[in-house]
Amino acid sequence: MSLKEKRCEPCQGGVPPMTREAARAMLASVPGWELNDEGTRLMRKFTFPDFAAAQAFAQRVGELAEAEGHHPVLSYSWGWCTVEFYTHKIGGLHENDFIMAAKVNDLGE
Repeated sequence: MSLKEKRCEPCQGGVPPMTREAARAMLASVPGWELNDEGTRLMRKFTFPDFAAAQAFAQRVGELAEAEGHHPVLSYSWGWCTVEFYTHKIGGLHENDFIMAAKVNDLGE
């Protein structure tokens, strides 16, 4: 099953975050996304022709996040929207972050 076909499972904490190496290995499944230097956050900047398109995309990401119960850090302005995922309860990355990144990629196409 591909990542975009999976659903986020609630993370209750108590599990270790993904290692940087494991996160790097999963990057191939989410084209366009990058890890921060510590390997604890997953980020992508999407570009758009204007402010309205960036805002509409941010809204669609927000609706997806509500449906999945896994919420990103969103920033947007004229012509761009940055989406950042990490799992707060474990202070790093979890498979859920990659599931959401795959689903967000579908929204950006």
